[in-house]
Amino acid sequence: MSDYFQYGETEIAYLKQVDKQLAEIIDKIGIVKRQVIPDLFTALIHSIVGQQISTKAHQTIWERMKQGLGEINPVVVNNLSLDELQKFGITFKKAYYIKSLTQKIISNQFNIDALYTMSDEEVCAKLSELEGIGKWTAEMIMLHSMQRPDILSYGDLAIIRGLRMIYHHRTIDKVKFERYKKRYSPYASVASLYIWAVAGGAIEDMKDYGTKINTSNGKRRKN
Repeated sequence: MSDYFQYGETEIAYLKQVDKQLAEIIDKIGIVKRQVIPDLFTALIHSIVGQQISTKAHQTIWERMKQGLGEINPVVVNNLSLDELQKFGITFKKAYYIKSLTQKIISNQFNIDALYTMSDEEVCAKLSELEGIGKWTAEMIMLHSMQRPDILSYGDLAIIRGLRMIYHHRTIDKVKFERYKKRYSPYASVASLYIWAVAGGAIEDMKDYGTKINTSNGKRRKN
């Protein structure tokens, strides 16, 4: 059974009220079913695997890992060597990041459950202490695993592309971005779902008004 980001009429009504262009997008697209990974450890491994590769490659490797391991948890992953991890199709660096993360969790150097008690800023800072995890990955974890309600990522290429498409901007600088994030708050995560949908071609005839950027049909950043 798939898990999807949970939202409803409250978030939709608020976003439609504060933004006319986004209201039109929401009406055209309807409910967005965005898959989430509730287990934090699994979500972190999933995010590391997906860094700097296309959505399709990410899905292929992830399915291979799930079939090969059965269950993705710290004990199972810790029993794998770097070579065994690489055989799923990931780089040595990613295999190293995964092993490092797993060992820190097993040795209690990193308390993954404590993230639930932290603010968004604290979660970002704590996850960024881990090797291979940066702000973008932390933001994706907060949205796609923790289902935090107010996440909009400036480091996400597809979000920037979607904003250009919706508001007809040539560029989205930090000032414009922060203006939109403030407008969407406290439901920026739901806005993100619709912006991603637009960037992915959910509405025909919408074009990118900026410089064409290959986002690999997804949201990949370095970390």
